[in-house]
Amino acid sequence: MLLLAEPFMLDPNFKRGAVLLCEHGKGGSIGFILNRPLAVKIHDLVDDFPEFAGGVFWGGPVQTDTLHFLHTLRDLLPDSVQVSDGVYWGGDFQQLKLLISQELIHPGNIRFFIGYAGWGDGQLQDEINAGSWIGAEMFPNYVFKSPPEVLWEQAMRHKGSAFEIMASLPESISWN
Repeated sequence: MLLLAEPFMLDPNFKRGAVLLCEHGKGGSIGFILNRPLAVKIHDLVDDFPEFAGGVFWGGPVQTDTLHFLHTLRDLLPDSVQVSDGVYWGGDFQQLKLLISQELIHPGNIRFFIGYAGWGDGQLQDEINAGSWIGAEMFPNYVFKSPPEVLWEQAMRHKGSAFEIMASLPESISWN
């Protein structure tokens, strides 16, 4: 599932954010903000990581000292967890580095995230009930092909006419 921040959410962590919900249960929820690219490369963050042009994104405000990755490489990375059609989370990190060093993985197949978006038990449902989040269908292209700067608007427009209007609202009412 994709979570879209309501158009006027003030929290700067999630303003116009598109979050891929990867885990949701009694213990809480975990997701990654898909449209917050960082101006850094993965090989600059991780020692002994092969040079790689793949994007690094800010996944959310929780545990910003952790690294996560979403990919399309189910068969190549053991221990990956499917989170959506064609989208997998994590896997064997040593195998990942080896495949990248052998140029078998390309930037269009993987995205790295620093930190994650997290909610305690029941917290996300309370926020959805309050209207802070809008649920949307998840498409793999949102992660790997859509330009981050238009992802929120694109996903809103895919929901239909009422949401197209919301997608076209300015970020600030004073810009109207």
